[in-house]
Amino acid sequence: MAQVIVVGGGLAGLSAAHTLLERGANVLVLDKQPFMGGNSTKATSGINGAGTQTQQDAGIPDSAKTFFDDTKKSARDLARDDLIRVLTGRSADAVHWLQNKFGLDLSKVSRLGGHSQPRTHRGGAQFPGMVITYAQLERLEDLAVSSPDRVKIIKKARVTKLVKDDSGAVIGAEYEVDGKVETAYGPVILATGGYAADFTENSLLKKYRPEYYNLPTTNGEHSTGDGHKIALEIGASAVDLEKVQVHPTGLVDPKEPEAKVKFLAAEALRGVGGLLLDNTGKRFVDELQHRDYVTGKIWENGKFPIRLVLNGKASKEIEWHCKHYVGRGLMKRFDSGEALAKEFGVAPEVLRKTFDDYNVSVRTQKDPFGKKFFQGEWKFDDFFHVAVMTPVLHYTMGGLEIDPESRVIDKSGKPIPGLFAAGEVAGGVHGANRLGGSSLLGCVVFGRVSGDTAAAYLLRATTAAVQKAGGRLGAVAGHVAGSSTPVAASTPDAPSAAPAGQASSGEFTMEEVQKHKSKDDIWVVIDGQVLDVTKFLPDHPGGEKAILLYAGRDATEEFNMLHDPKVIPRYAADAVIGKLKA
Repeated sequence: MAQVIVVGGGLAGLSAAHTLLERGANVLVLDKQPFMGGNSTKATSGINGAGTQTQQDAGIPDSAKTFFDDTKKSARDLARDDLIRVLTGRSADAVHWLQNKFGLDLSKVSRLGGHSQPRTHRGGAQFPGMVITYAQLERLEDLAVSSPDRVKIIKKARVTKLVKDDSGAVIGAEYEVDGKVETAYGPVILATGGYAADFTENSLLKKYRPEYYNLPTTNGEHSTGDGHKIALEIGASAVDLEKVQVHPTGLVDPKEPEAKVKFLAAEALRGVGGLLLDNTGKRFVDELQHRDYVTGKIWENGKFPIRLVLNGKASKEIEWHCKHYVGRGLMKRFDSGEALAKEFGVAPEVLRKTFDDYNVSVRTQKDPFGKKFFQGEWKFDDFFHVAVMTPVLHYTMGGLEIDPESRVIDKSGKPIPGLFAAGEVAGGVHGANRLGGSSLLGCVVFGRVSGDTAAAYLLRATTAAVQKAGGRLGAVAGHVAGSSTPVAASTPDAPSAAPAGQASSGEFTMEEVQKHKSKDDIWVVIDGQVLDVTKFLPDHPGGEKAILLYAGRDATEEFNMLHDPKVIPRYAADAVIGKLKA
């Protein structure tokens, strides 16, 4: 079968690509980043699923109907029943697909804010967004090497225009790569993410929510609404563009409190029992309410800094997250209530009373802030993990208008032939407020829906072209068959065939490594290998800071927490300059 163009290499685009391949279509993925994955890799809480086998094994009485009701309540007056029905009705299948096709561990289930049942799935280690996205990404990159006739990946390719034929159907995309403008042909799936880092001159954020323009964000700098803009230029309809979610818990780095980009504190930290306390050491909100509600209460209370506190039980439940945040300098551990009170600058009796009052709520199930779900009582004689929080731009619910088949709708209310959208670029799925755990779900569900619909569209177009060879549709057939003007760098970035250490030029002592710790000259040690990551620094998907923290040091433990060993030979083989001398 012929080619479908997927614009964007995040989880929505990857899910679409794998679905297209399952349906027999060929795939061209265009991503403007040097490394694919998008914001999906940052998702820290998990993926929702209602009626999954994991829930059934745990005796959780959830259903698609219950999930639908929770989502509709969160979406409020902007609820799109047809889209919510797809999201929730296909949620269990999405989780099972990830488990069965990619062998993922999603055996833990927790309850996030706004959910009436525990339904957010994750595994025992690492951030679920990273695990889920990388599993699909690595599989697709392997296929690009083993089956280049079926999968092509072009990175650092910024799509600037959608190509239409005389009938108004989308038949391709123009993109810039290596300073050249190229054109690829085929129906297009937009999976370009949102605009919560759109600080450009033609910013959608500034146009629709100017009061949020100066807030920090959790989004990568690529989240500038590119897909929205090129679709709107050809007459696509948009919905709810003013609906921008401000997440209540962005982590404040004590060393860079004014940093524009913040790391997100997983909602799962509150799901396992974390409490939000103001600068007086007191609670002020139901920690498990909807995100917009909690954010509003933080601003209304106004007693900054706000801290997220986890007791020993919660810390053990989500130990990996705590260890990661502590390693990044974003969270602290305290081994007693007295030490915690000192951090707050309050008398120990104040925190003790906060815990005692909370324990009354746990025992009576009557909380002054309306909390309904508890994870047990708190002890003053315990250990705690603590981080300073701030509201942050996180997710854009608004986007291109789609129908339940992920077809992009034009301003007259009709689908634009050959154009589909999935993930955060698609509006209307979450209404006024997105539930935690539904971003990854929306990517997988509508990625798969868009893949199914685009494959069917391609098959129909190709069949019609064969039947009407020589006519206009015959010309379109040439386009959707995957022909294009010469495509620079159309072959994927192949994994290095050599082991990561093969390029070694010698051995280095740790003292030598420690001399290279500036941004312009940075070495790190990973599993006994010495890497010069100076050139790699600007392209690192996790941002420069994640590497700078370990400049001139051994980063093995942190690296292995987050990455598969083959990441170095695949993406940074040239960075290996030698081995660490014993």
